[in-house]
Amino acid sequence: MNSKNIEDSLKNLIEQTYQIEQEYKNLSLSYQNLQKIVKDVVDVLPTAIWVLNSDNTMFLQNAQALKSKGLFKMLNLNKTEYECELGGLFYLIKISSKDNKKIIQAIDITNQKRTERLASMGQVAAHLAHEIRNPVGSISLLSSTLLKRVDDNNKLIVNEIQSAIFRLERIIKATLLFTKGVQINRINFDFITLKHECFEALKFYGYSKDIQIGLNFPNISYNADFALLCMVFENLIFNAIDAIEESDEESGNIRLEYEKTKNEHKFYLYDSGVSIADSGMVFEPFKTSKLNGNGLGLSLCLQIIAAHKGSIEVILNPKCFCVSLPC
Repeated sequence: MNSKNIEDSLKNLIEQTYQIEQEYKNLSLSYQNLQKIVKDVVDVLPTAIWVLNSDNTMFLQNAQALKSKGLFKMLNLNKTEYECELGGLFYLIKISSKDNKKIIQAIDITNQKRTERLASMGQVAAHLAHEIRNPVGSISLLSSTLLKRVDDNNKLIVNEIQSAIFRLERIIKATLLFTKGVQINRINFDFITLKHECFEALKFYGYSKDIQIGLNFPNISYNADFALLCMVFENLIFNAIDAIEESDEESGNIRLEYEKTKNEHKFYLYDSGVSIADSGMVFEPFKTSKLNGNGLGLSLCLQIIAAHKGSIEVILNPKCFCVSLPC
């Protein structure tokens, strides 16, 4: 082989080596990009993921896992699937093995647990409501008859009985409505009639303090479920009364203000009672800070207003509930 051929062969070999080197660099870059994409995808997953080596040292963990260090410390690596609770949250833990690596997933099932719990509580509540509705109705009828026959000195006692029955009937009605679901039956009415209904209901809602109540409903016609909206505003007013009853003051005030925007009717209900301890649990079913509450009133209000395509907002300073209904 002459020198020319040797030189050409070397040149070809160098070019091939260079090409192989470039291909290796490209493959290496592609692999790094793929690794980054996989890491980014794993990081945005809502599930906490840990990957452990065969000696249980950490090989990989995503962003959710980094936020759940307390959960990782309480993992049982000897089980393949189980549930656990931490800080009021529920997790489904799944553990699998692949290529000498242990893959751990912690799936947040809090909402699922909450739904199951509410369904179970709702079934029990509905059964109890059905069972006590008839005897409560009988007691209500008998108390009305008794009120007509007793002397004036004993009428106050009968009025207290009727007030207690009124509260109980409200709880039964709210429970049955909550478990069956809200169905809207629209009629035309004037907002001002809501004021009259609220004051009529107040006659049966007992309270001990001097409370000034001003309800500035507008004289505007509206098409909605009148009975359900009555329930909403009555519940809000009764809650305001309870908040004042729980305060250290001997008196209090409640006022409802109205504002009309381009697209909404807005009702602001203010009260001088105790402040809201936890705004996050205000509309949570079966949760209440009141001694005489069942935790369904505000949750039901939210459902009713949502069924009307409106909203309820909690304002903390000053304390206020804002009910918005579409025009």
